[in-house]
Amino acid sequence: MTDTTSQLDDSVIDFEAAEPAAWSAATWFAVFSMAATSFALVSAEFLPAGLLTPMARDLGISEGTAGQVVTATASVGAVTALLSNVLIGRLNRKTVLVGLSALAVGSNILAALATDFWLLLLGRAGLGIALSAFWALSVAVVARLVGANAAGRGMAIVTLGVSLATIAAPSMGALISDWLGWRSAMAMTAGFAALAMLLQVLSLPTLPASTSNSLADVFQLTRRRGVQLGMLAILLLMTGHFAGSVYVRPFLEQVTLLQTAPIALALLGFGIASVIGNIAGGRMADANIRMALAVTAALMAFAALALVLWGAHIGAAFGFVTFWGFAFGMGPVVLPTNLSRAAPDALEPAGSLMVVSFQVAISIGAVFGGYVVDHYGALGPLTLTAALAASTVALALLQRRS
Repeated sequence: MTDTTSQLDDSVIDFEAAEPAAWSAATWFAVFSMAATSFALVSAEFLPAGLLTPMARDLGISEGTAGQVVTATASVGAVTALLSNVLIGRLNRKTVLVGLSALAVGSNILAALATDFWLLLLGRAGLGIALSAFWALSVAVVARLVGANAAGRGMAIVTLGVSLATIAAPSMGALISDWLGWRSAMAMTAGFAALAMLLQVLSLPTLPASTSNSLADVFQLTRRRGVQLGMLAILLLMTGHFAGSVYVRPFLEQVTLLQTAPIALALLGFGIASVIGNIAGGRMADANIRMALAVTAALMAFAALALVLWGAHIGAAFGFVTFWGFAFGMGPVVLPTNLSRAAPDALEPAGSLMVVSFQVAISIGAVFGGYVVDHYGALGPLTLTAALAASTVALALLQRRS
């Protein structure tokens, strides 16, 4: 395993190290436990997409009201991301990560046993805390596990759990809900979190805090030009992605004129390509982070624009949706790594700003995407995606000169 002890004593992590050392079995095990945690948390986050109808019926609420459990997770998560690295103080980071997994277990059990909407909402709020605090710590912890010069590849493995959960959770939840009920599906995610917690206990080394953070430290980082550009890159690219990706299905229905089965196949291609993009993004981020950012944004811009121009043709639609999935898979690896390079001495506060930026981008993307599709039709959101992704390419080139 990389020399964790020496890394923990150094508050400034060197991102310019030339060649990453080979990972030991212990290092792989530790990083795998982080990937298992991301899979467990994101599975629980996306699970309601496949459970809304039976959940609403059982609790006596509308499907629209039931959908607010997702809003609760994101809203609580945005606040948590800003405060989590302040509130944990000098606690051992392994203890914090294990505690967050335990919180996810309890939150999912509470949601599974909820007898009314407010208990369900409380459980989902707990999940939002666990989810955002985990991601706020993730880059710093991975850099300490594998070495800063291999952080991109480490984060690629961790975010692989996100891609797998995005593909599996909604369909898996719907299937188990049909067989055993929505409560059993919720309980399943508690089991995933418990398994992730066990893996953390067994694999993570002790991770004593090298420093404690204050809210002032977090805001102080926003004065750095590199951090500003890193946050802006997240806001531009992820706002563009979420403004358009939500409306890929209506586009395929209205423009490509596909039925449900081929649409599901196209979206599966998107998900599989995102897994491959995770791996490619990790390697590219470690080799040249600015080039990785430019390539990620350029691929997304090209895929979205190509769909607008040629998406009426079935073959082109399938190909460019898959292309988009590849670019999106690169994003959750490249964007956090890019931001962290501007704050090698403050990875945990930078992680908080990274998560806040993602949450804000998701919210803005949802609002603008909805407005554009209502006023300009199915082509509008994809055009917006292409424009914002192209702006991110320009930003990456600006970073290269700065």
